[in-house]
Amino acid sequence: MSQFAPLDAWVFDLDNTLYPASSSIFPQIDVRMRRFIALRLNLPENEAHVLQKDYYRRFGTTLRGLMLVNHVEPSEFLDYVHQIDHSVLDGDPALDQALALLPGRKLVFTNGSESHAVKVLDRLGIARHFEAIFDIKGAGWVPKPNLECYQTLLARHALNPATSAMVEDLERNLVAPAQLGMTTVWVRAADHPDDGFLPPVPADLSHIHFITDDLAAWLERDAIQLHHALAF
Repeated sequence: MSQFAPLDAWVFDLDNTLYPASSSIFPQIDVRMRRFIALRLNLPENEAHVLQKDYYRRFGTTLRGLMLVNHVEPSEFLDYVHQIDHSVLDGDPALDQALALLPGRKLVFTNGSESHAVKVLDRLGIARHFEAIFDIKGAGWVPKPNLECYQTLLARHALNPATSAMVEDLERNLVAPAQLGMTTVWVRAADHPDDGFLPPVPADLSHIHFITDDLAAWLERDAIQLHHALAF
C-alpha cells in the first residue's frame, strides 16, 4: 500500500483523452497525416499509410519519424494535419463541471500543436480551466512517450511529480510519468483509433495507478479524494 501526497496539479493529454476516442476528430488527423506523407514523399496513399504507422510505432509520433528520417520541417506538417473540421466536437458540460470541482492546477500536454489544442478546448467548452498548453514545440519536438519531454514539462511549469497526475489515453505514455513519480490515470477506450497499430497492451500495468473509461465521472467520483491524499 502506498500513500499519495495531496495532488496539486493535473496534466491532461488532449486527443482521445479530453474528448472520446470514438469522436471523428482523430480520424480526420489520421487521414491528413497519410496525405501529407503521400504528397511530400511522392508515395501512393497505401504506402504512405504503412510508413505513417511504422514511424508512429518506432518514434512515438509520425512527425518524429518524418523529422529524423526525412528531414521534414515540423510546423509544415502540423499546419497541414490540423486543417480539420473541429465543429464535429460538441460541448461537454459534464467534463466542464468535473474540472470546475477539481482542486489544483490544470495543464494540457499534447504531441500536437497549441493551435489545435486551443480549438479543441474551445469546442468542448473547457478552455477556462487550463493555465497552460504544453505542446510538441514546447517539448523541443521530443514527443511522448520519451522521458525527456516529461522532464521538460515538469521543469518548465515548476511541477512536483510527487504531487502531480498525468491523465492519458495511451498506456505507453504513462510509463515515463510513473518513473518520475507522478500519479497516472489511463482513460481506456474499448475501440481506440490506434488499436492495431501499437503493440498489445502489456500484462504488467503496474505503472498505471487508475483506469477509467469515463473521465468526467472518474474526476467527480475519485479525483477529489486523491487531492486529499487517498491511500490505496
